[in-house]
Formats: sequence, structure tokens, C-alpha cells
Amino acid sequence: MTFGHLHPLIITAEFSDCGKYRYLLSAINPDSQGSKTLSVIMQNPSEADETQADKSVQFLQNLVFRKNYDVFKEVRRMNILNQFAFIQTKGFKGNHDLIGPKNDDIIRTVIKDSDIILIAWGKNNPYKDRQQELTKMLLEYDDKLILKTRKHPSRGFYTDFIGPVVLDNSMD
Repeated sequence: MTFGHLHPLIITAEFSDCGKYRYLLSAINPDSQGSKTLSVIMQNPSEADETQADKSVQFLQNLVFRKNYDVFKEVRRMNILNQFAFIQTKGFKGNHDLIGPKNDDIIRTVIKDSDIILIAWGKNNPYKDRQQELTKMLLEYDDKLILKTRKHPSRGFYTDFIGPVVLDNSMD
């Protein structure tokens, strides 16, 4: 099932040349008076692109740009990254080959330029080794506000959905 992006967001995406990996999906809210950038890290991408969203992407757009969470009031840009850049909607089994050749470099570059990081891969994500790799990356950026969702955005709710996170090498 596909969903539309919220109006008036400006959407861009970065895919691999082969089209099998989506490294980055960005939404800019031209109506925002803020200047902050939020980067969200989820599990793996669906087929959301510049023209269509999916349930998780649309939920995040609503959460950040319409639901009046104080922490997001100054956000103008939202970047969506993933632990694994391989595009797959059903039966995903994360392994090292699905991370994507450029994914870690893009994650580091985007995180460096972000003000807020939202970990949104869900509470019961089975890819502990990959989560630890990303946790180590995030530990390099102690000047960022890092938050975590209580569930994966595809099963999200708008009340009490965001919480603080303490990063350490055992984070799940």
C-alpha cells in the first residue's frame, strides 16, 4: 500500500545506480520557520520515493511536521535513513550484504549535519549486530539530541511515542 507525501513537503531521495538500495529520503517543509534537521534511522526502506510515501514515512511526516511535539517545532528538514539500505517490503532478513555499499558513509555524513537523531527501528528489532554498529557511529556525535521511538513507525501512535535514549554498546 502506498501513501502520499504531505503537502507542501519537498521530497528528495538518493538511490543506488542499480535501484536496489535507497540511502536517503528527505522531506523539507518550506512553511517551517525553523532551521533544525532531524534524521530518523529505521530498519530498511520500502519503495517510498520522491512521488510516493509509505505508512511509516507518512506517519513520521505527520509526527514531525503536524503533531506539535515540542522537540520537533524547529525542524525544517527530516532525513530518513536505514540500518540496511536494501529495498524490500516483505520477508526482510537483514544480513551484511543488504547494508548497501554507500550506506554507512551516507549515514555518517547526514548524522554529522543533523541536530536531532530519532532511532525508529522498533523495540523488537532482531539485528543486534547492526544496531551495535550504528550505536558506535552515533556515539561519535555526542553533541546531538538522540531520541528513540517506542515502536516502529508503521505501528506508531501520536501520543507518548518518543522517548529519550542512553547510548551504550548494549543498546537494543
